[in-house]
Amino acid sequence: MKRADYAFPFRIDSGSRTFARTPTYDVHVAQMIRQVLLTSPGERADLPEFGCGIRRLLFAPNNEALSATAQVLILQALRRWLPGVIELKTVEVSAGQPPNEEQVLIRIDYVLLETRTSERLEVSLP
Repeated sequence: MKRADYAFPFRIDSGSRTFARTPTYDVHVAQMIRQVLLTSPGERADLPEFGCGIRRLLFAPNNEALSATAQVLILQALRRWLPGVIELKTVEVSAGQPPNEEQVLIRIDYVLLETRTSERLEVSLP
């Protein structure tokens, strides 16, 4: 039986006035990873250290140094905030392909510790 959690962003179904459909566990974990990646430290008042800080790199030149820096930030953040949830296998950061060379592409391969299943999440930042 697959476990389900609250959807992100949290929402109430307007018809039944109950929680909207909850995602399966694998989708919930992918949402948690996105939250870590896309939240900047200091953005959450209740937990100012939370996040990755990847967005502050968006205006840096898109080159090997940016990819290496982003990869380190992502690895550190995910290991800090999701240690009992996922086991990281690989994190790859690369530049987008023409005509979107300005994009940063992130691919994360991980194992869900609860189910021992392998997953992949791909995120592109404009």
